[in-house]
Amino acid sequence: MIDTNELGQNVGAALPDWVPPPMPPRAPMQGRYCRVEPLDIDAHAADLHRHFSEDADGRDWSYLPYGPFDDLAAFEAWLKATCLGDEPLFFVIVDTELGAATGMAAYLNIKQAYGTVEVGHIHYAPALQNRRAATEAMYLMMGHAFDAGYRRYEWECNDQNRRSRAAARRYGFSYEGIFRQHMVVRGHNRDSAWYACIDGEWPGLKSAFETWLDPQNFAADGTQKARLSTLTRPILVAIDPETMK
Repeated sequence: MIDTNELGQNVGAALPDWVPPPMPPRAPMQGRYCRVEPLDIDAHAADLHRHFSEDADGRDWSYLPYGPFDDLAAFEAWLKATCLGDEPLFFVIVDTELGAATGMAAYLNIKQAYGTVEVGHIHYAPALQNRRAATEAMYLMMGHAFDAGYRRYEWECNDQNRRSRAAARRYGFSYEGIFRQHMVVRGHNRDSAWYACIDGEWPGLKSAFETWLDPQNFAADGTQKARLSTLTRPILVAIDPETMK
């Protein structure tokens, strides 16, 4: 419901019980296929660097402002300088079947006063890509944020990054438009595509993820029966036209 003020102007819905949430907990998240846990350089750096190095031509780094890293020492130095604070708050994805850290992601742009948080710095090694653990990690991080009391969960990426844009749609983030000339990255202009989901959509998204992640959703050869994008599409309030091409 849109409220009005004493001047008769629309001012948005009242939130009389709104309490800003705490910082997202620095706590592990356990799933069926993966574990998402706070970054620990001693525990995770070697595994991450080894698996990231399987991306031989470095194409998975193209839309990030850092990397690839020539050796473990350079990677560890970057982790120490960049990834140990509270904002961004970095986590690693441990694929339980592989028994190794094979990906990273972070909470950033955390605005407690508004109840908004973004997921970003997502980097999956080839060994993690297209696995159930990769999708479950995003489900766990989304639920972790909404359970902590956040109202809005954001996804922002380079508008030229077609894989990221398709992933946002698949995960149930509604398209919100383009920020033109938003950044300069690696000496190139970056327009940014924006997506978000909100707390009122989380129950439907949670059900969609859990339906997709259920072992019964996969045939004996691993083929999925229901696609996650099919399950989340009814929840989207706007669809990125680029992902429909």
